[in-house]
This record gives sequence, C-alpha cells and structure tokens, in this order.
Amino acid sequence: MSLAIIYSRAKVGIDAPLVTVEAHLSNGLPSLSIVGLPEAAVKESRDRVRSAIINSQFEFPARRITINLAPADLPKEGGRFDLAIALSILAASEQVSASTLENYEFLGELALTGQLRPTPGALPAALNCTRHSRTLFVPSDNASEAALPQRASVIAAQHLLDVTAHLNGQQPLDVYHNPPLSKTSPCNTDLNEVMGQYQAKRALEIAATGNHNLLFQGPPGSGKSMLAARLPTILPELDETSAMEVAALRSVANLPFELDNWLKPPYRAPHHTASSAALVGGGSNPKPGEISLAHRGVLFLDELAEFDRRVLEVLREPLEAGHINISRINQQVNFPARFQLIAAMNPCPCGYLNHPKINCRCSPEQIKRYRQKISGPLLDRIDLQVNVPANTQEVINPPSQSGETSEVIKQRVSQARLYQQKRQGCLNGDLSSRQLTAYCALQDENRQLMSQAIDRLGLSARAYHRILKVARSIADLALSPDIEAAHLLEALNLRNMNT
Repeated sequence: MSLAIIYSRAKVGIDAPLVTVEAHLSNGLPSLSIVGLPEAAVKESRDRVRSAIINSQFEFPARRITINLAPADLPKEGGRFDLAIALSILAASEQVSASTLENYEFLGELALTGQLRPTPGALPAALNCTRHSRTLFVPSDNASEAALPQRASVIAAQHLLDVTAHLNGQQPLDVYHNPPLSKTSPCNTDLNEVMGQYQAKRALEIAATGNHNLLFQGPPGSGKSMLAARLPTILPELDETSAMEVAALRSVANLPFELDNWLKPPYRAPHHTASSAALVGGGSNPKPGEISLAHRGVLFLDELAEFDRRVLEVLREPLEAGHINISRINQQVNFPARFQLIAAMNPCPCGYLNHPKINCRCSPEQIKRYRQKISGPLLDRIDLQVNVPANTQEVINPPSQSGETSEVIKQRVSQARLYQQKRQGCLNGDLSSRQLTAYCALQDENRQLMSQAIDRLGLSARAYHRILKVARSIADLALSPDIEAAHLLEALNLRNMNT
C-alpha cells in the first residue's frame, strides 16, 4: 500500500474543522513535501517527523513522499499535525495497520524522540470528533480537557510507540476518563474583609444578581480594586454548557487547564497599557483577547481612565452583542464575549476631587481632559455607577460585625438567578427589548416617576432600559414579583455618581 489517509483537526477560532492527511509514496529521489496551505511550523514538521520515526525504531521510507493536508484552502498552523503525518507515512509504508484508521482522529506535536507534546485547541477538536463518533488520540497533557465532553472517546498517549502499538493490536490503550472532581477549596478572599462601603457592597451584589456592568469611582485606597477582586466569591458556579465554552476558549488560547476549577467563572484583569488587540483579540491567525477569555465571567479594568480611549471604544460593540468578529484577509473568526464589565477609576488625575480631608491639585482643564477619555456611549452601557468614598475611620476602628460573608451573599445571588432563569430563561442583564416589556412592566405611578427621571437626568433610551433591568434585579433580591418605586429609586441612585 502506497497511499494512506489519516484524520486530524485544524484550529480556526474556537472551531476545529476536519483535516484529512493524505500520504502517498512514489518512486523517485527520496524527499518529503507537504502541500495544502501549510504555514512555517507545519512545513518544519518534516524534520520532526523524520527524526521521531527513526528514533522510534521504524524505517523512514527512502522514497518520494507527498503529504496533502485537505482541504487545501484552509490555513494550517502549528505542530498539531505531526502525529497524523507520522502515522500516515507509517501506514503508507505498511509499518502500521491501516484497517481501523478511519475510526480515529489524531492530534499532537512530536518531539525528535517520538514523545508527544501538548497542542492548543484539544477541547474543540474533541467536541467535533465526538459528533462524528470517532476516537481522538491526544498527548497525555491534553487528556483532561479533551475528555470533558460527556460522550467523548479520548485516548491519551505519551509516545509515538504507544499509538502504533495500539493500532497494531500489540498493546491496546484504554479510553481516558477524568477522575471525579474534588471538593472546591474555599476562597482565600471574602467580601467581609472590606470594611464599610455598604453601598458599594450592595451594588456588587446587585451586579452579580443580574450580570450588570459596574463602575466604581473614588479616591485612592477606598477599596475599589478590593471590592472588584471579591466579585467572583459571590458568583455561582457555571453550568456545564457555559463552562465548556470557557474551557474551549482557554484551550485555543493555550492557557493552563485546571479540572477542579473548570466550573468557576473566569476573572480577567488586564493592565491599563493593554492594546486594543490584546482586549478583543487578533493576529494574523486570530486568537481570543481578554474580553473572550472573560466570557461568562468578569472583566475588571482598573484605572479605567488610564486606558487609551481608542482601546476602550472597542468594548462598545461586544458589550451589546456578546461576541466579537475579527476579520483578516484569509479568514473571519467569531469569538464569544459575553462578559460582565467591572471598572474602577479615580475622580480626577490626582484622585482627591471632593475628598473631605485632602485638597485636589488638578485644574478644571485637567479634570475635563481626564474624564473625556471615557466616552458617553461607553458610560451609557454601564448599568451601575457608584461612588466609593474614603472611609478611614472604618479601617482604623473596624466594627465588631464586619458584614455578611461571601457565602451568605452568594446564596442570595444564586436564588435570585434561579428565579430569573425560571421566569425568562436568562439573567436580567441579558433581557431583550421584547422581554423588557413582558417582565419589567411598570405601574402608572412608577411610569410617571421614570418619566420625570428621564427629563431631569437626560437619560437615553439605552440608559432607561438598563435602569429597568437593574430595578428588576433589585426586586428579585427582595423576592418581589413586581418592580416597586423603591426598586426604581435605588436603581436610579446607583447609576448617578454625583449623588
């Protein structure tokens, strides 16, 4: 047999399209050529594969070898095809049994010794492989994430010899299964460690309940970053579908996978020097950015006004759409980006505007220029905008009761979220315009109250809708079936930083 066909998977965004690896051995001068739009790393697999085959005590055919990676118009990148290329050569030269190859797919980079090295994107490959009822061979380091899908059939191998021994029936390998999840270890942080700041804590609970965006504004040292870092401690665990989306994004970004923590919502906090490509993703072969890595979790932007304004503006569309489209000449990629934005900023460049003890050193022009870095349309998309005042006395003389623990608040948040899911099938922050009409209906006196608020505060239609969503979350926390005037007033108060 001089022709062999092996199946593998490419990486395009969070998708893993099928790649057919065809090997043909023909007469002529010994050579190895790879066709099918391979990039540099794929072309270099010729040397890795040759050394891996020879060092595994197989014979490398002294013939003209042509490897075709189909479809030819799909860009191929990385060392993920090394194992499939090596096996196609061994099968074409009849050193490996080809009778059962159509039941398997292969993924993995080869070392010169034949050892298998991990490759990014194993989970999306496993998901697609499962849909086609095939068994996926992966390096041992990729086994945990690849075995996450319930019906996945995954075999972990450490060496090329392990794979060939299984295919030849000499030493079959068992299907890999993840061990049972261990009990999640308690968090090292807790919301009751934040002294005072009761309104900010209340805003954090409301934001967690309805998946609302939140902006803290206050002087340095008032606890803004400390509050934001404790938001994950009051968020319930993800359901399996959402956790699978998050794990797939981490897989294609080549980030470490932790089986025990895979149900926790992600928390990302990029530095204010991050570029727009770092936030939304990009590159010649697009990779997910911070907003996608925060999918189903929290994106915390500390020192919001220190970010470049052009960087912040790229957040506007993903905040509304919940995904980001990245277009390049050779491909278009769609990454999910349904994240909760938590931001913190000072009121002015020095940070002490309206401080009760410290005088502000900034001129009106400096303050205006500082605040203009955050555009009106971006602020309009932030549901809760809360002042975090300085509270030195609370730190020096902490009260005997430091407030509720994260676990107590988490139980309330979980109960309110379950109520929302049963009522409308989504969280309040994700309500559509039609759902707003159905689930956020106001009585006549409350409608008049909102009409006055729109006139006095100059609210846009988007701001009005977001206030309704926040009021709905406040009502859910109070286990109230209807939105009352008190809920609307609290929602209005938590949106106006000047109050």
